[in-house]
Amino acid sequence: MYRVFIVDDEPFIIDGLYDVVDWAAFGLEITGSAENGLEALEALRDTPADIVITDISMPEMTGLELIRELRGIKPGLKFIVLSGFNEFDYIKEGLRLGIENYLLKPINFDELQETLAGTVEKLNAEDADRLFRAHDNRILRDNILSRWLSGRIAPAELAERAALLQLKLDKPYLLTAVVRTGGMIAEVSQAAERLSEQIPGLIPFLDPDGDLVILILLDKPEEGKIKALETFSGLRERVASGKIRISLGSVEELESGAQRSYSNAKKAQEYFLVLDPPDLMDYEQLGTGNKAEEPDMTGEWQEFARLIASRNKEALLDRVEETFRRAQRLEGVTPAMIQSMAVELMIRFKMELKEIKQADQPELYREGFERVLKADTMEELAALVKEAAEVTVDALLRDVKSPVIAQVLSFVHEHYNEALSLKALSQQYNIHPVYLGHLFSKETNESFTEYINKYRIDKAKEMLKETSLKVHEIAAKVGYYESGYFYKQFKKYVGISPTDYKGLH
Repeated sequence: MYRVFIVDDEPFIIDGLYDVVDWAAFGLEITGSAENGLEALEALRDTPADIVITDISMPEMTGLELIRELRGIKPGLKFIVLSGFNEFDYIKEGLRLGIENYLLKPINFDELQETLAGTVEKLNAEDADRLFRAHDNRILRDNILSRWLSGRIAPAELAERAALLQLKLDKPYLLTAVVRTGGMIAEVSQAAERLSEQIPGLIPFLDPDGDLVILILLDKPEEGKIKALETFSGLRERVASGKIRISLGSVEELESGAQRSYSNAKKAQEYFLVLDPPDLMDYEQLGTGNKAEEPDMTGEWQEFARLIASRNKEALLDRVEETFRRAQRLEGVTPAMIQSMAVELMIRFKMELKEIKQADQPELYREGFERVLKADTMEELAALVKEAAEVTVDALLRDVKSPVIAQVLSFVHEHYNEALSLKALSQQYNIHPVYLGHLFSKETNESFTEYINKYRIDKAKEMLKETSLKVHEIAAKVGYYESGYFYKQFKKYVGISPTDYKGLH
């Protein structure tokens, strides 16, 4: 309903308007009244209103003066003027101020009702426009923030788009949280938006996975957890029912660590499958940080991911075995550290499978997680992680029905940096190149060229982030011997040039 405020120095006019108009039939309600302009001005600073019906000639402040003052305070208000004066100057000034109508007393109630109906129609249209604009802005904001936190936008573009969207990324630190809502995404997102209007430095958005992400901007890193707990206490108060799962990433410097904070928050969400905590998971309390005395899986994971992508089960199992042997030889290693490493590996297997298949399959790992938490020996932990590795590769192999395509994919993942063509592969696997191309597209939903380009660009991104090699050297290492073509393909798949991408890391 829209709200109406009535201003007239004649009380019987106010009473009459209350009684003779069926306000609810127009979708309206009266929220207040005043008997002079000055009283109305003070009341309307706090009283919600969409339409003001005001007399012109009043003590303290005239109706036209009231309209001029209110235009500066609440620009969206609609005004209907009542007057006993049929004077051109009054009418002209009212029109200049953008009133909806100028009605002479005694009031013609048919004309008043027509004016009310027209004003409501105009308010409805403006609301629809506002909703569309807000919706478009939200989509653009979600896209920009998702690209930023996944490393797919250059600093200059981020600054330009943030200014356009009035996003104030003006604090030195941030903490990222991921909220999963169990089917209440609309309710929780709206609650987060309302909360962001009250708390400076709070930016909610939806990421491509459908998770609600909340950025908490900070002046000092030690403020992070305190502000986060206050924020989510407020969020829960605004959600009527249902359970929400909140994971906190790490507190990081905004310019250099935003992606890491987001990645850690996403990873912490996966621990809800493993542990049975309250509904808030803190990455920094999970024992996943890379401490010198603990097994550090950061460098290991690239090789695990490569073996999973190539469906090379035997090599993957050997790698798991070797990882556990090396971990056991670390000085001061404890059973708890090895268990933590096993959990991390299984979570990464699950996340890698989701990345490749674009679908989450937690049921494949649930029993394994439960058994890991109860395991007593190194041998048992290694065996359980190897089972999870087998489950991961088997799930991928089930998607590829043709043994030939499975072999081709394995070969491509091993030799992506070499000259590859359907013709050469067709000779190697004794199959006609046209049929091989058709079969490849059917099994992978991508052409051979598209697949190999995407795979090479993914490898180039890893090298750009983790090595000091020059761009043209990386291009050659991933199979592009013409730098211009590499630049073109990289920008096609990533959205920015390899040079800009390298500058982000």
